[in-house]
Order: sequence, then C-alpha cells, then structure tokens
Amino acid sequence: MNGLRRRHVPGARLAWVATGVAVLVTTAGCGTSGASSVAAQARSGDRKGYVSGDGSVERVDAADRGPALALAGPTVDGRTWSLQEHSGQVVVVNVWGSWCPPCITETPALEKAYRTLTARYQDVAFIGLDTKEGPESALAFIRANHVPYPSLAYDGGQRMLSLNGKAAATPTTLVLDRQHRIAARVLGPVTAATLGGLVEDVRAG
Repeated sequence: MNGLRRRHVPGARLAWVATGVAVLVTTAGCGTSGASSVAAQARSGDRKGYVSGDGSVERVDAADRGPALALAGPTVDGRTWSLQEHSGQVVVVNVWGSWCPPCITETPALEKAYRTLTARYQDVAFIGLDTKEGPESALAFIRANHVPYPSLAYDGGQRMLSLNGKAAATPTTLVLDRQHRIAARVLGPVTAATLGGLVEDVRAG
C-alpha cells in the first residue's frame, strides 16, 4: 500500500489512546463489515452518496513516505491558506463534508484534539479539506459547530488528487510530518485519543 503499514499506536501514549482504541471499534461509522465495508459501498453505488472508511489506523515509516504534499487555496470563509505557511510543523488534514454523517459524528473529537494539541504545542496545525459542496454549506456547518480551524473550499476535486490517493473515503484524516509527507492516516471517523497519539508519534519522529 505504497509504504502504508497497519500498526498499533505505541503503548507509550496511553494517556491519549487508552480509551481511543475501544472507541475506534465502536464508532467506525458506516462501514465495518459485510455490505457496509468500503469495498461493498464502492461497488453498490447506493451508500447515500459517499464511501465511509472502517476507522482503520495506518502509519508510514519515515523511509517509505512519499513526496511532500502541496495544499493551498481559498478557505470556505474567503481567506487563503497554504502548507508553505506551516513550514516545520506537523499538520493534520481532515477530509470532510457537512453532508457526511460520520464527519458530523467525529467533529467534537477533532475539536477536542485541536484544542488540546495546539494548546500544548506550537508546532501543530489543523486544516479541513471540504469536499463535494459549496462554501456556503461548509461555512454554515463550521459556524454552527464552532469548528476552530480553517477549511479549504471544494475546488472540484483537484486538491483531493494532491493527496496521492490516500483519501478514498470520507472522512479521512491524515497526519503530515514536518516535511509535509503523509506519516499516518485514519480511514473513517477518528477519535481525539487516536489522533492525539498519532500526532505525538509524528512529532517525536
């Protein structure tokens, strides 16, 4: 899988992950087995317009990470954002849409992880990557749910292509290392505990 290897988050992060593993199993969203699996959803074409991941956590060894991503563009509130502005930082990229039930479910977890991590570290940043909707819908959701970090507006799918095929499901959360290479991925809804553990590991190198 292009260097992606399925691993457990190290036990040293128990403060983050002790509850996260259990929650991950029970909140995998719309897609864990049978007709609800990712493959079955993709084949059926009738899963409410989206493919949801099974919540699997994957990490990439530093030697196997691909090239740095290049994300930039207007946000849903009309500002601009670029990875280049976050040089040397670990960046969390969350692919989402307000039309996606698992995305709605995971929003509080992302907010909690953002507030905890950015309060603790100055070298961690978050960016949303809205998909398949206009900026008005995305901005209404962000304001209603008090999402504290920006989101890039949907551009027809070009920015999704720049993720090197690593966001096959919605939602997907990527953790980029300091060189902005994909270091970890959660395919499906993420928990604050799991995301916190992954960011801690990537920060530690």
